[in-house]
Amino acid sequence: MALLNNQTQISILIEGLDHPEGVAWGLDGHLYAGGEDGQIYRINPNNHGIKEIANLGGGFVAGLALDANSNIYACHVDTHSVKMITPDGMVSTYSNGSAKHPFRIPNYPVFDNAGNLYVSDSGEFDISKSNGNIVKIPAGGGPGIIWEDRLKEFPNGMCLSPTRDALYVVLTFTKPGVYKIALQANGNPGDINTVVEMPDTSPDGVAFDTEGNLYISCYRPDRIYRLDPHGNLDVFAEDMTGHLLAAPTNIAFYGSDLSNLASANLGRWHITKYNSEKTGVLLEYPNIQ
Repeated sequence: MALLNNQTQISILIEGLDHPEGVAWGLDGHLYAGGEDGQIYRINPNNHGIKEIANLGGGFVAGLALDANSNIYACHVDTHSVKMITPDGMVSTYSNGSAKHPFRIPNYPVFDNAGNLYVSDSGEFDISKSNGNIVKIPAGGGPGIIWEDRLKEFPNGMCLSPTRDALYVVLTFTKPGVYKIALQANGNPGDINTVVEMPDTSPDGVAFDTEGNLYISCYRPDRIYRLDPHGNLDVFAEDMTGHLLAAPTNIAFYGSDLSNLASANLGRWHITKYNSEKTGVLLEYPNIQ
């Protein structure tokens, strides 16, 4: 175990994954992650057990979300779709995006309490085109709608605000930082405000703790920031060697009390554990019929 940056305890939670980008906590007491060749992993954080429960047929797995029944919703980049994986490993296509504009790079999914799934479509990887958007998929899956297209510059990780009145969105390239979209009562997006600009970084994942601190993981450099409610941005953890933190992408609070933070490491083969000494905000886990 290492102590980095203000005595944050950092260690490798589990090894043996295939360049994971996505990591998510399930109500069944397991972490879930994906691999670059279609793998879906179930991880027991207590005994460090790992099991590949499904494979999407190859191709890169990005962000993950879970529902109340421990079904997994995985952004599958190579098939330009969100896949649903049941606890026993059955795979089906949940959505291909909107009917007129199918997904290009489905990157990260977020549920609201009504079961709507918001998915960042990063657009084409040619960042000069800046043609990303956010798709809203109704509960039960199928075609969605382009819910928001003002944040075009490679939208990536997302999370709801603790009060559920806004969606926080990471832009990774061109205008790197975190942006806040107001959620209106009618379900439409409202005003967009800049939360924090992060020049000279490539931010990727975001998560809140119950004190209102926002954690922002960066694909580059190997660093996780913490933004406090007053707007002060500090380094929560970093690794100049690129071993414990190796292109940290998605992050998730986990454990029975959500007191630990996990990050996937796209650059290596493990999930990293951080003792944040804070409690994470419980995500929405809708009961999808």
